[in-house]
Amino acid sequence: MKKFLLAANWKMNMDVKETESFFKDLSLKPNDSYDVYVAVPFTDIYLANKTKKFNEIKIGAQNIYFEDKGAFTGEISTSMIKLCGADFVIIGHSERREIFGECDEMINKKVLKAIDDDVEVILCVGETLSEREDEKHFEKIEKQLKADLVGVDAAKLDNFAIAYEPIWAIGTGKSASKEDAEEMCRFVREKVKEMNPNLEAKLRVLYGGSVKGANAADLSKEENIDGFLIGGASLKTESFEAIAKEI
Repeated sequence: MKKFLLAANWKMNMDVKETESFFKDLSLKPNDSYDVYVAVPFTDIYLANKTKKFNEIKIGAQNIYFEDKGAFTGEISTSMIKLCGADFVIIGHSERREIFGECDEMINKKVLKAIDDDVEVILCVGETLSEREDEKHFEKIEKQLKADLVGVDAAKLDNFAIAYEPIWAIGTGKSASKEDAEEMCRFVREKVKEMNPNLEAKLRVLYGGSVKGANAADLSKEENIDGFLIGGASLKTESFEAIAKEI
């Protein structure tokens, strides 16, 4: 049975002092019910690994580039994050797609590079409010999955996660209903199974979109939700731990 995954995405938050304080205070220990992953800013990866109380907590990055090294100002490679202690990386977050113009072709290259270099992947997919209102949300997710997963060899990896994040629910305080979240996570799973059955066998489907203690219990009970990608509520130990208590 796959363990539930609590994955924190700090985004561009938490400086070195705040990171050190967070991990000294965090008493959340991975157990038989759930895994704990924290995606921190690049500057905090090494410190987070040194400060965390429990070795089972995995520290990760929020982005990588698909080249090993070279004239790519501002970018960072898989080898660099691994040397700092990162075990996983978030790829294709809606903010990377929208703000930085990352296309599916680039995201696919990043996914393949991470897999080749033995870095676990959390791939993000999701639709805008207008796409949902126009009933194009299934079409959008299928398009992203087909493009982002081209060439993925499931034999090369042990675990893989896809986070469904309704873009209209990120950082807004709004959350998809448990029924909508379950429907979309089931759709993700079914499409991956159609495309790559061996990958689906290793897949955890996460929901990300204003997850907090108040809605975590209901969401976690849904059959096709294998974890959460948590934004704002992961920045304080109290609210992060409150979610875990509901699992």
